[in-house]
Amino acid sequence: MKITYKILTVVMLVLASSCKLDQVNPNAAADEQVLSSREGIIALSIGLRQYYSTSGLSSIILAPSTTSREMKGFATFTTVLELEAGGSALPTANAGILNYWSSMQREMTMCENVINNAPQISSIEPSLLSGIMGQAYLFKAMALAELAMAFPQANINTSTSAPVQFVPREQVFAEAIRLLDLGVAAVTANTPNASFGTTVAGPDFDLVNTLYAMEARINLMAGNYQKALSNANLVDLTKTSRFTYTTQSPNPLNTLFNITKSYVPRDNFGLPANLYYPGDQRYNFYFNGIKTTIGGEVTVGLTGFAASPTTPIPVYLNDEIKLIKAETILRLNGSVTDALAQINAVRTQTSGDLNGVNAGLPAYSGAVTTDALLLEVYKQRCAELYLSGLKWEDTRRFNRPAPPTDLSERNRIFYPYPDQERLNNPNTPADPAI
Repeated sequence: MKITYKILTVVMLVLASSCKLDQVNPNAAADEQVLSSREGIIALSIGLRQYYSTSGLSSIILAPSTTSREMKGFATFTTVLELEAGGSALPTANAGILNYWSSMQREMTMCENVINNAPQISSIEPSLLSGIMGQAYLFKAMALAELAMAFPQANINTSTSAPVQFVPREQVFAEAIRLLDLGVAAVTANTPNASFGTTVAGPDFDLVNTLYAMEARINLMAGNYQKALSNANLVDLTKTSRFTYTTQSPNPLNTLFNITKSYVPRDNFGLPANLYYPGDQRYNFYFNGIKTTIGGEVTVGLTGFAASPTTPIPVYLNDEIKLIKAETILRLNGSVTDALAQINAVRTQTSGDLNGVNAGLPAYSGAVTTDALLLEVYKQRCAELYLSGLKWEDTRRFNRPAPPTDLSERNRIFYPYPDQERLNNPNTPADPAI
């Protein structure tokens, strides 16, 4: 894709007297002003995180969560019906796929502009710069991982001068991990100062723990199990990291499910009966219990992290980290006892979760074998990480039933490339069959 986006769509200024972040005219600053000044880089750093947490999350939740059968598209719009049908009925012109692709490209562009320009500005003190760079590495890595989860090939950089090249998704994951390593190195070498927290990150976003959590998550996807486990062990589970929202910049889950209402959650997390535990307290966290039958399927209203326009959304859940530990121990042929302890820490929690997601289930009582416990990890991830955009990738890693013969847990294996990309970029690969 030949990127033609303006560098900023959301530019903010910092009110130094109050340490609050206020929006101003998003198109007010010229690109060169943004990239050559301390204030511009700070504004772009705030903007790239806000963009990911709103427009970005909206795209990466909507399409994959429909594809992984967590929610049902029922509005009579073409985009909705195509995503719901999946398979060969999902065309390259689908707007949901274009939004997914384009939003991650845009996020990458903003991150690259920070990475390439922030170190050149002498007025940014080292302990602020480390946070700015660490965050830019983080969000570019997250955008790359999203592309690798949805497409068999993707670009690892954007360009304003030539069509980008594509590489296999394994290389995309590898580049994401390289960037995360750079982010960890930056914040380790020079701890971000209080100014980074007050002027860029805000009080609810924990950069250091998010870097370790994404190292664990993306290394798991890439099959680097020891590195995933090592990083999971570095996440401080007494802390959390959240995206925050206002009525002017609202929670995208609330908008998708309670305002536009083109999609509705499938009952029981969209899981087949053999994967769902009746009595799971996470049901009452995520759903309001108001059920409706649509097209022969039972659907239910959504609460949880979609409860209001200003409800925060965690960047990661602490129990995701426990489940990463369990899975990596098992995939490394480690102690099934240790893996089971992590699983039960998730299953049996009745209160105290920092984000309010408590399973409240009895301890696991099935077979204590590697295969049986891996299936249990998958079941727990499906409920714990509902609507996180992660289930679709999980179906691949756990070798779950796949289309075209079985649509119970996913209706596509990968997405086709958007028409707009293919029209503008001769390097676009052939579309996957399904």
